[in-house]
Amino acid sequence: MSGRKHSVITGVAIMSAKKSESFFVKTEVSFKTLRSNEIEYYLATENPLDKAGAYGIQDWIGLIGIEYILGSYYNVVGLPTKELYENLLRF
Repeated sequence: MSGRKHSVITGVAIMSAKKSESFFVKTEVSFKTLRSNEIEYYLATENPLDKAGAYGIQDWIGLIGIEYILGSYYNVVGLPTKELYENLLRF
């Protein structure tokens, strides 16, 4: 991820006995170029293998490494809550 951009895309389905709807949310994330000691520290102190994309935006690496995001922060965390709420209101 160092020095690169990537997209986080989350698909959500809402279902009842009578209908179903689905949608997705896409967020672009840009990482700064990380120093090797920053990467080593993250690998030694966090558990990147238990996360999609091997990082948590809410973790230390997200705080120091992410330059910007375009879109929903909560989508990157794991669930686009604002968009889910809006879709539930229309459901």
